[in-house]
Amino acid sequence: MGWVTRESETAYENAWIRVREDRVTGPNGDEGIYGVVTMRHPAVFVVAVDDDERVCLVTIDRYTVGMTTEIPAGGSDGEDPLVAAQRELLEETGYAADAWTPLGRMNALNGIAEAPEHVFLARGLRPVSSAHEAAESQAEEGIEAVSWVPFPEVLAMIGRGGITDGETIAAIAKAGIALGRFH
Repeated sequence: MGWVTRESETAYENAWIRVREDRVTGPNGDEGIYGVVTMRHPAVFVVAVDDDERVCLVTIDRYTVGMTTEIPAGGSDGEDPLVAAQRELLEETGYAADAWTPLGRMNALNGIAEAPEHVFLARGLRPVSSAHEAAESQAEEGIEAVSWVPFPEVLAMIGRGGITDGETIAAIAKAGIALGRFH
């Protein structure tokens, strides 16, 4: 027997998320309440790798966890995921890419959320914003720094806890597999 939803009620919603409370019967027959966060639009994650095999990372001040190191990412805002990924890379880094490879879909926080995510590998990178334009856009996003880190060092950062964002870690794994970095 799987999960059975007996009743569902929206507890809160805004332009980005909806939170609902479901009265459920679990696989073991017990009744309970389950809270679920539903993202209005899928998120996008960009693993941007330059010609020197460095990964673009942003250091960003997140309301929920404070300073964190991540790959460029954001909401799709109802756009096609590739268009959204291209926009996020430009907004967060000032760079565009000539080659885009979809790496697949992921789901965040499966235990409490309906949060689909699309991951892209971006290659053929080139700056398209002036330093001033990029700095303004990054300030709006809460980005403190953009850095280019060799792929092996990104893995080391994950290993020692310097990168803790789960979606970034999963997207790096997808990119590593696509690039033949894991054997």
